[in-house]
Amino acid sequence: MRIKFKHFLSVLLVLFVQLIYAQESTLTGKVTDMGGLPIPGANIIVKGTNISAQTNFDGEFTIKAQRGQILVVSFVGMKTVEVAAATSMLIKLGDASNQLETVVVVGYGTQSKKKLTDNIARVTAKDIQQIPVSNVQNALVGKLAGVQITQTNGKVDGGINIRVRGAASISAGTQPLYVLDGIPLVTTNESSNGAPTNPLLTLSPNEIESIDVLKDASSAAIYGARGANGVVLITTKRGKEGKGTFSINLSQGVSQATNKRKWLNADQYIELFTEASINGLGDAAEAEDTFEFLAQGTDWRNREVDTDWQDTAFQDGYNTDADFSVSGGDAKTRYFFSGAYNNTTGIINSNALERITARSNVSHKISDRFTAGMNLSFSRSQIDRVQDDNSFTTPLQAVAQSPLSPARLADGTANPNTLYANYLLAIDNAFWKTLMRRVTGKVYGEFKILPSLKANSDFSYDLLSQTEDAWFGRNTPFMATDGEVFATSVNNETYIYSNYLTFDKTFGEKHDINAVAGIEFNKFNRRFQSVTSIYFPNDSFQTVDGGAEVNAGSGNETDYTFVSQFGRLTYSFADKYIFKASIRRDGSSRFGKNERFGTFPAFSAGWIISEESFLKDNTTLTFLKLKGSWGKLGNAELGNFASRQLFGSNPYNLKSGLSFAQAGNDNLTWEKSTQIDFGVEFGLLNRISVEADYYRKNTNGLLFSVPLSISSGATSINQNIGEVQSSGVEFTLNTKNIDSDNLKWNTSFNITTNESEVLSMPNNNKDIVGTFTINRVGENISSFYLVEYAGVDPANGDALFVKNTLNTDGSLDKSTTNNYATAKRVISGNPFPTLMAGLTNTINYKGIDFSFTFQGEWGASIYNSAGIYQSVAADYFDNQTIDQLDRWQNPGDITNVPQARLYGSNGTGASTRFLDKSDFVRLRNLTLGYSLSGNAIKELGMTSVRLYATGVNLLTFTNYSGYDPEARRDDTGIGEEFYSTPPARTIALGVNINF
Repeated sequence: MRIKFKHFLSVLLVLFVQLIYAQESTLTGKVTDMGGLPIPGANIIVKGTNISAQTNFDGEFTIKAQRGQILVVSFVGMKTVEVAAATSMLIKLGDASNQLETVVVVGYGTQSKKKLTDNIARVTAKDIQQIPVSNVQNALVGKLAGVQITQTNGKVDGGINIRVRGAASISAGTQPLYVLDGIPLVTTNESSNGAPTNPLLTLSPNEIESIDVLKDASSAAIYGARGANGVVLITTKRGKEGKGTFSINLSQGVSQATNKRKWLNADQYIELFTEASINGLGDAAEAEDTFEFLAQGTDWRNREVDTDWQDTAFQDGYNTDADFSVSGGDAKTRYFFSGAYNNTTGIINSNALERITARSNVSHKISDRFTAGMNLSFSRSQIDRVQDDNSFTTPLQAVAQSPLSPARLADGTANPNTLYANYLLAIDNAFWKTLMRRVTGKVYGEFKILPSLKANSDFSYDLLSQTEDAWFGRNTPFMATDGEVFATSVNNETYIYSNYLTFDKTFGEKHDINAVAGIEFNKFNRRFQSVTSIYFPNDSFQTVDGGAEVNAGSGNETDYTFVSQFGRLTYSFADKYIFKASIRRDGSSRFGKNERFGTFPAFSAGWIISEESFLKDNTTLTFLKLKGSWGKLGNAELGNFASRQLFGSNPYNLKSGLSFAQAGNDNLTWEKSTQIDFGVEFGLLNRISVEADYYRKNTNGLLFSVPLSISSGATSINQNIGEVQSSGVEFTLNTKNIDSDNLKWNTSFNITTNESEVLSMPNNNKDIVGTFTINRVGENISSFYLVEYAGVDPANGDALFVKNTLNTDGSLDKSTTNNYATAKRVISGNPFPTLMAGLTNTINYKGIDFSFTFQGEWGASIYNSAGIYQSVAADYFDNQTIDQLDRWQNPGDITNVPQARLYGSNGTGASTRFLDKSDFVRLRNLTLGYSLSGNAIKELGMTSVRLYATGVNLLTFTNYSGYDPEARRDDTGIGEEFYSTPPARTIALGVNINF
């Protein structure tokens, strides 16, 4: 009995100890980075429960948990770790940036960076937050190898051009496909005033978690017929398990033009034009009579007026940003709510943007197998616009006005009697307001059929609703009636229904298989209406119903449909050998009935050599991967009816009529792009990572309007003829220069080369010649094609041109002539850069953070098509750039500016005289921040407070003589500047507060 009792006591003691050990207790700990600095706001979750906590400003936390339970510790930008709960814990988090295990977004799924065989460039919220720009795309500049991002000009509503690995088309769309949380976005330009708007102005940077750009065919082929120009995947923020967080960001900035040109003042204007009048007409009478008119009663001889018209066009810009977000969640429900407000006053007179956005992302785990969720966003953007660059009443065309003309009269009203229409009359007596409303939403469900097999069903919707209201009062320039009002309304909506299966399983510990297969239906509809009314009783009436006559109106509706099947299979063996294949079959209503469906396959492979036994433990070469890919993609941006035989309404004498408008082509289909990519990735010393790639993409079946014989009844037909090629090398280097306890310094550098060449053209490779450009086999796409300027004859001041006529032996005659008509055009430059680079440095020292990005482009040229008015030594009375004072005056003068001759057309023809290299290096952005510490922060309930100053376009190094090497005309043309607004230089101060 004694032994039994002794055994009983032992069992009871063991049970008692186990009971005490299993009791939930309050445990404490501290979370720091690898250098020992505390991390406030880190989330701690007891794995598999709803129990969570968050660190305070000193990185400390308390949590109710059982010793031995697993705690999941995470923080944005840091690597998530799992630790066993103990009485007192010190948990260190490593930096997650540039980690091989970083997860990137791919079409209909994700994949680790380490096993990626594609070429995908990525930026995260950390890279783009707090950059004071009104559009998301501008925050990406210089950070993505192979991606050129250019804002058309410095207007707040300016369009954006993004080229992924160069130009892939001549006549079809060149912009990438944008996909927001799986929703292909409507990016149609719906502007009616001649200049494009940027449809992605409706997005706010504060809601974006990451942006992944699919550059090669292997990554983009899952989007098939719409992936040839690259795919931009935008992922918005989501809640994470843990204590709820509240963040707020406030900033205020001021902007100015990156550059202002120098123009003649009154003294210089009178001097040059008097001389030009004498040289061109024999005396100064013509100039003096014009001076009298321009001066409008003021004393021009004593320089009573000296107007700087450029200063009236530019203004100081201001931008206000305020945004907040709330996020959190538990094991079942996760949420993210955000709102943002942006108010930007542009650097051009009367140009402004006001935007509000709101987002709600919620997901809920209904059961162990089924999860459902919803993403919903709304934005409203109101833009005060100015006319396009080709309009006399756009502000920057005011630089053509004479400095002798007063901008305003004594009573403050705009001077109506100037050389050209005074844009201030339009500012005072007209407006153009654009209102963009956007709703995007997705509801989705995910069901786990098996542990390794899940089914996803998504329904997505995107509505871009835009209205434009333009009022022109009776004193507006060129107003033939007592006022005019123009109003438009357009709705672009698309909905997408996607269903797909994902299989992900490891067999025998070495064989990993991931497979995706699904179907998708995409429907788009556009409805447009406009109306114009005239004859208003007075300028107080500024809407359509105030006019006496509705004299114009239009309306139309159009749609298109895509139906698709897609699949992707990824296989890896022993984490060393990786193979991937994908395919998509797209059908679209846009194409001829005989070519309605297309199939787009892609293959890629990778070998992680560093996983081999001979390298696995190498401490110098820590990572090495070879990869290659091949695939076919399509470009479906050809318009909705390019393949159809069309008829148009042709009324006559109030009777309806019908006329033949376009010949149909049942065999018309999308442009097809075949791409290859070979690359290597390697890491050194766990501090240096390098990625280098060679790419080549050939696009054939280019869309061209081919002439038809007159007897056919149509002038032309759309056909798939022609081929272009784009190729180059990309190189990305990331380094951890210093990684000590108190100081961290990281650098990221990328450089890209690109050559785009025309391989074949329609009509037996016949040149397609534009106003200033040409597409010719063997040359760059849209090469500049101009008469070659040869300077000035020092004997008489005549402008000279290279003849470039053919000699009998087939060579070009390089002698010069002063007869512009006898000189021939030659290929003179490239509108696209052949070399691009970006350099970003990030430095953290204790509570101080400092980062900057330099961006550069080389090899491109810009043609200033306004040069024939503003830089021609006083050929007409437009004010001139200051360099025209260097004109030829006496025999023997060596100069590049011909003799000033009023009405003499001395060197005014379109030529390389107005073509300039646009090479530049720019300090794209710079940010300096400081995180506050102390008990005051904790007592206010805050986890962190950061003050910062940031700037955009602070410095530009260039020899370009125009306004800015990135400014382009916004109404038409490739590579042209025409009174184009330069970008804004912005400096902002702000604060981030986290609770």
